[in-house]
Amino acid sequence: MTEGLELVFSGAQDPRFWRDGAISTTAVMLIVLVVLTIDSLDVIRAGGANVPAYTVINQQIGYQLDADGHTWVPTIGDEQLLFGHKYEAAEAEKAMDKAKLVIQSRNCINCHTFFGNGAYYGPDLTKSWLDPVWEKTWMPMTQSKTREDAMVKFLMHPDRYPTWGRQMPNLGLDEEEARDVVAYLKWMSSIQTNGFPAGFGHMHVQR
Repeated sequence: MTEGLELVFSGAQDPRFWRDGAISTTAVMLIVLVVLTIDSLDVIRAGGANVPAYTVINQQIGYQLDADGHTWVPTIGDEQLLFGHKYEAAEAEKAMDKAKLVIQSRNCINCHTFFGNGAYYGPDLTKSWLDPVWEKTWMPMTQSKTREDAMVKFLMHPDRYPTWGRQMPNLGLDEEEARDVVAYLKWMSSIQTNGFPAGFGHMHVQR
């Protein structure tokens, strides 16, 4: 027993013992990191487990309470074309890319929140497509027949419409840019965010 302890102790004093241990631990953790990264990317990429493909903008998107999971989840329904147009995969991806450039170039995250990132000066936009205020208030106000048309008119000329105590500035969006942003907002609402923003379903969807 004593001899065994002496061997372990003497081995621990050997610099190679710590070097080999560090190399082995690092190698194992790198493998774990690679596996977790691949799994995460598969889940969060467009078309992955929690993120629908961009062409989901061609369908009806809802929001309902999952009784088993006790959280709100998006639902994908029948065909509901955006702007009366069916987006093919390449066209939908192009619209999303252009929308991201618009959002970045106008620094929207400086006032709004996307997936928990950003500011809270303006409304959280993660599930904004699902907010019934578009149908109840903005469609009549903008004299629009559809939610997306009301959103486009507002995005192009926010200074023409009152937005409670905080006025959104006119960011100079043309119609094509506004349409792309609306498509992005609809796609974003279809993503499984585990109930984020907290309370959105109770505050907006059911009222």
